Amino acid sequence: MGTGRVLCRGANRGASEYWRLFASRNLSAAQGVARSRPVQAPVLGSRLGVPESVIGTYGSQCRWFSSSGSAGSADRDLPIDLSLYPPNLIRNFSIIAHVDHGKSTLADRLLELTGTIRKGHGQPQYLDKLQVERERGITVKAQTATMFYDYSLDSRKYLLNLIDTPGHVDFSYEVSRSLAACQGVLLLVDASQGVQAQTVANFFLAYEAELSIIPVINKIDQPTADPERVKEQLKSIFDINPDDVLLTSAKTGLGLAEVLPTVIERIPCPKGSPEQPLRMLLLDSYYDEYKGVVCHVAVVDGTLKKGVKIASAATGQSYEVNDVGILHPELTSTSQLYTGQVGYVVAGMRSTKEARIGDTLHLARTQVEPLPGFKPAKHMVFAGVYPADGSDFDALNHAIERLTCNDASVSVSKESSGALGMGFRCGFLGLLHMDVFHQRLEQEYGAQVISTTPTVPYVFEYSDGSKVNVQNPAALSSSPGKRIVKCWEPTVMATIITPSEYVGSLMTLCSERRGEQIEHTFIDGQRVLLKYKLPLREVVIDFYNELKSITSGYASFDYEESEMEASDLVKLDLLLNGEPVDALACIVHRSKAERVGRELCEKLKKILDRQLFEIAIQAAIGSKVVARESLSALRKNVLAKCYGGDVSRKRKLLEKQKEGKRRMKRVGSVDIPQEAFHSLLRNS
Repeated sequence: MGTGRVLCRGANRGASEYWRLFASRNLSAAQGVARSRPVQAPVLGSRLGVPESVIGTYGSQCRWFSSSGSAGSADRDLPIDLSLYPPNLIRNFSIIAHVDHGKSTLADRLLELTGTIRKGHGQPQYLDKLQVERERGITVKAQTATMFYDYSLDSRKYLLNLIDTPGHVDFSYEVSRSLAACQGVLLLVDASQGVQAQTVANFFLAYEAELSIIPVINKIDQPTADPERVKEQLKSIFDINPDDVLLTSAKTGLGLAEVLPTVIERIPCPKGSPEQPLRMLLLDSYYDEYKGVVCHVAVVDGTLKKGVKIASAATGQSYEVNDVGILHPELTSTSQLYTGQVGYVVAGMRSTKEARIGDTLHLARTQVEPLPGFKPAKHMVFAGVYPADGSDFDALNHAIERLTCNDASVSVSKESSGALGMGFRCGFLGLLHMDVFHQRLEQEYGAQVISTTPTVPYVFEYSDGSKVNVQNPAALSSSPGKRIVKCWEPTVMATIITPSEYVGSLMTLCSERRGEQIEHTFIDGQRVLLKYKLPLREVVIDFYNELKSITSGYASFDYEESEMEASDLVKLDLLLNGEPVDALACIVHRSKAERVGRELCEKLKKILDRQLFEIAIQAAIGSKVVARESLSALRKNVLAKCYGGDVSRKRKLLEKQKEGKRRMKRVGSVDIPQEAFHSLLRNS
């Protein structure tokens, strides 16, 4: 504290008066002194005549700025009185765009423009907090930041809540949750790439939520930028007036001065009522080792104060509010949140199951109408997650419980495998989502895991009329007594935007993946929009990689769920010496069963260690074997101790060895090392 500098907007001669009022908790009068006397230079608290007891008692209510400075801090008014910002002075908005169109960079520039972070802070994509986000260069979690902006036209200061959202299709649930706290969006489009598949998907998310949409063309400083062409695309696809489009470069700052005034003018203020009882929407949460569960909330009605008791509409449990504040952009305590504001609450929740995303929080012992919340996440991909070391199950259980607090779109249930032991069956929004989840388990919790081959949810009907939902292929019965008569698989509506020269190759790819063409539209003279209905299983494995390979990376791809459709599916078992390995079972289309079975057998043959007996590797549909590989036995040289001698002696030793191998094959079990499982499942 002794080395800190108090930043207040008062000259030295007015500082004593400021601190006298501040110490008496007369904050409004203190702020009046601060506004009337602009700061000349930062001064030490001791030079203002402020007793150490006052600083020690009330210093926690304001933020201190170290003379050395930090990457994310900037000169800010002290303290923040959020009561000065009624709903008409608040704007809540998100930035939505396709992957790599500059959302996080634009968020950085807006934070710098409003003084929320310091220019040249040395940390690009400041709101991307996770290690996985920095390594991959993508946004995984939607992040919130509160900014204060002086609007020159009416000389009033506005509170702006900015939410930076992910761009990849797998994290569209994060986008939809973010939009629930907003009244408008910035629709960002790359000036070179133009409208892409995820641009279309995000536009309709905002449109269906009835939000105000401000189109922004970014990266206009690029040599290949063509803003006029992109304006025409926005007009033809979304019917957006070209005169309403903003032109910016988040990298150079060109055109940014128009963005925030446009946000204030075009995006409406929140509609909540300060007079109504408190209602808050729980947007997100994460677990902090010291504070417990930290909840991100949007106050829809009423006022939230530190020290009050709140309750969950979903569980009925009540909690005392220990801390409340805004993200500016770090956690900044303000003691209160008012109608229309977005911030955080620490309420002593110790279990991650208590913080239900989309829940309504309200004052304890009051009756309120719960808010609509969110549609539950639709899991597109399921996979088994097992500890690499079977003894680490409890540690993995703890890690998954903590991580799912921060990622509510993952479903988790316990399961057991004969080959891998105890583990979990997890549902994800896509393959990238699954990959990021595994990476976060490893980086944030040190958990080493093995994942089974990803599968999608199916519905099977047996001859006795019963139906079963199957997320784990091992759970599907292969016994002859339970004959499958009908099955259904999930499909998706895929949107592909590609240069016109790749259309033929993409149509061939979609046809090979059992796709049905729905739409074929020219966006302009060079680009085409294709819509296909595709089986989800054909999409989640390697469709995206093949699409990028065929189009040299120029095509973009997005999909949304469609209905379940009847299909000819079979369960493909993998057997070692006649014994099925449940972790390697999969469900495939009958037309591809033989090829998939042959590929799996060949992979397993390369990975398994040879034993003292021959191993038969088989792929089977029920009792019918469709592919087989044999791994020859290791042979001990039993004739090494025979130095010449009678040939009958040698024959006797060889016959004895042969009989021993037959006995070993009958009673011996094949041990599959964890490394082999890891390699096979990763390659599959």
